Order: sequence, then structure tokens, then C-alpha cells
Amino acid sequence: MAADKPYEDIPGTWIFDAERARAGYHLNRFLYTLMKESNRKAFLADERSYLEQFKLTAAQREAVRTRDWNRLLELGAVVYALAKLAFTDGRSYQYMASQMTGMTEKDYVDMMLKGGRSPEGWRSKSEREKH
Repeated sequence: MAADKPYEDIPGTWIFDAERARAGYHLNRFLYTLMKESNRKAFLADERSYLEQFKLTAAQREAVRTRDWNRLLELGAVVYALAKLAFTDGRSYQYMASQMTGMTEKDYVDMMLKGGRSPEGWRSKSEREKH
């Protein structure tokens, strides 16, 4: 992805722009197949073989295999499609989000019930690199 876009400097955020949409096209096609029970069963039975049906990059395949949720977003996954993978694993959306933030699921849910993450903190990746 092009690093010259100002919004690429936002920490913890992957903007789903046209470039990321193109990069994630095949990844999202795969993820949306998990809406069908028969596809979920086939995927869980043999992930490697199931993924071979799709033109994923090596990085995308590895991120699926390791359930690297943030990397999948960076590589073009739509968060709503990504939830299909979490659900296939018997996990909740809150679990997936907690993993993205480095929190336990309980801590994540508690934070959200209290109004969400504080707006205080690092506002840009470049600002953090200076410290």
C-alpha cells in the first residue's frame, strides 16, 4: 500500500480505500464464502486446501492461518467479512476486536460498556516515532 497517503499515519487504523479494496478482493471473496455452513465445514476440515481455491497472496494466506486480524485488515479484508472467519472459529466479534487491540475479551467488553477507548494517546504513527 502506498505510504504517501496522510491517513496511513493514523495508528491502529487501516482505511479501506480503492487500493486496499483491489488488494483484498480475493481475500474478501474467500471470507464471504464462510457465510455458508458447508463452506465453513470444508474450511475447518482442511484450511490449506480450501484456501487454494482463491488467488490469495502468501501474506494473506499466512494471516488467515495465524488469524492475524490486524494484518488481514492491512491486506485488504473488510472487517464485516473478517467477522465471518471469527464466527467460523466459534469466536465473537468482541473476541476479534479484543485481539486487534491486545486486550482480553473481557477487558475489551468492559471498556466498550464504559464508553469506549479514551481519545487521549498517540494521534499519528510519525508522532510516536519521534518519542
